[in-house]
Amino acid sequence: MKLSVIIPVYCVEATLDRCVESVLCQQVEDMEVILVDDGSPDCCPQKCDEWAQKDTRIRVIHKENGGLSDARNAALDIATGDFITFVDSDDWISPDTYTPLLELMSDNDILEYSIAGRLLLEDHRYDSVHDYWIQEKAYSHTYACNKIYRKQLFDNVRYPKGKVFEDVFTLPLLLKNTRKIATTSRGFYHYWYNPNGITATADGTKLSQLLQAHLQSNMPMDDHYYMYLVNIQIDVRERTKAPIVLPYRKVKVSALTGTHKIKAILLNTFGINILCRLFKIIHLVKAPSHW
Repeated sequence: MKLSVIIPVYCVEATLDRCVESVLCQQVEDMEVILVDDGSPDCCPQKCDEWAQKDTRIRVIHKENGGLSDARNAALDIATGDFITFVDSDDWISPDTYTPLLELMSDNDILEYSIAGRLLLEDHRYDSVHDYWIQEKAYSHTYACNKIYRKQLFDNVRYPKGKVFEDVFTLPLLLKNTRKIATTSRGFYHYWYNPNGITATADGTKLSQLLQAHLQSNMPMDDHYYMYLVNIQIDVRERTKAPIVLPYRKVKVSALTGTHKIKAILLNTFGINILCRLFKIIHLVKAPSHW
């Protein structure tokens, strides 16, 4: 069974070689690697072509800059694999990761594996999307890149162009057609923290898109997931002063711990509007003086 590895490329001169090498060294007999040059203004287009000359498994797409979603979609349109996986071009894969994962794909539609230093997963099999979303707290790690997908899940699904947190918009759409999902302790994806990346620099407008993605997903929700969204709503309200869009609901305090429990008590007592105001005041009080 063939694996298509999709790597969007934009301004990653320093990390592209490490990324591509980590994929090519995987012991996968039938694999294609699609490098998508998303109009990169540096030497990345040339690097992509050089890699294609070195290894016949590599295909290159050169396109005008359209963003991460557009680059992934361009590769999905030409991918020929039975399975799809993504790698961001500043990240890399541990040796001998893909082969054992592909062995598990015979019985699964989506397989999620660990991210070194960020997300450690155990071996679990889910026949229910509900159980995967809630028990694994999958809503908090909707990342595209630490998963292998059966290709037909993308038959009618593409990443939303022009959106940030595009993974949060897309994973619920893929899960609608998913029968069996698994997590595994095998293999590691290595994430390279970018201080200028979307997650690190997300302002209120971008966080609004994150909240919007969760609210429109229509995925199952428990009290932990709701409090996860409450935190996002507090940040959005504080940074944008936009109207609160998260519907209010009371939560079971005994099911929560730590700061979530404190916030839940305040939420149940005062409602979400006053909760947002309280945390804005707290942050103002904690802010360092500039006098």
